Amino acid sequence: ERGGVVFQGFFAGNLGKDAETRNVGDTTVTQFLVCCNGKVKGEKVVTFIGCDLWGKRGQSLAQYLRKGMPVTVTGELSLETFQTREGKDKTILRCRVSDIALQGSRNRDDAGEDDAPF
Repeated sequence: ERGGVVFQGFFAGNLGKDAETRNVGDTTVTQFLVCCNGKVKGEKVVTFIGCDLWGKRGQSLAQYLRKGMPVTVTGELSLETFQTREGKDKTILRCRVSDIALQGSRNRDDAGEDDAPF
């Protein structure tokens, strides 16, 4: 279920896991997780943003979207509420990606993997 808050924005962070592409009807969606580090009152805070990149662009970029890769993403951000297997309601931040810039090397060793939060 999509939440009522939708806005355009951009953010930067490291991929939390390798991207996955799946078929949805007549097209595909490539999904990945971006981990954004920040501070609130001096404490480290990590925000996770689930990203959806639709169509052929996502398919062609999926091979480069690997855990630890630094990226900058632009798109439509919204809150999505869902229920866990345990029956608890969860809300996550999602982005329908309109543009993505890879900030590191395609080589996993140079992708900043050691800087990823997990």
